[in-house]
Amino acid sequence: MNIQFNSIDFLIGFFLMNAMPHMLFGLIRLRFLSLFGFSSGGNLLYALVNLGAAGGLYHYQYGINAILRDGIALGAMAILLIYLITGRFLVIFFQDKPTMGYHDLFEEDA
Repeated sequence: MNIQFNSIDFLIGFFLMNAMPHMLFGLIRLRFLSLFGFSSGGNLLYALVNLGAAGGLYHYQYGINAILRDGIALGAMAILLIYLITGRFLVIFFQDKPTMGYHDLFEEDA
């Protein structure tokens, strides 16, 4: 079996998987450093840039119609779509509601 390393395939996977944490951090409004700063909107925009880069490289390498025959890319895109649709709802639904915040530890009782 001859396995060859293809740098364009590596970049497609790199950009596609880099989009997932930035999209999730943007959806749950977590401040995380991206190309566009620490804002949640910047993370969502950076996720879209990564998706666009992965899609553009995939189209360059294989043609856009080849994605229907590529199970790995189709599965990764399906997971990203599921996170986009359900991510924020699931975080809000399953996240514990804090009973005491950090600032409450330093307030004195009256």
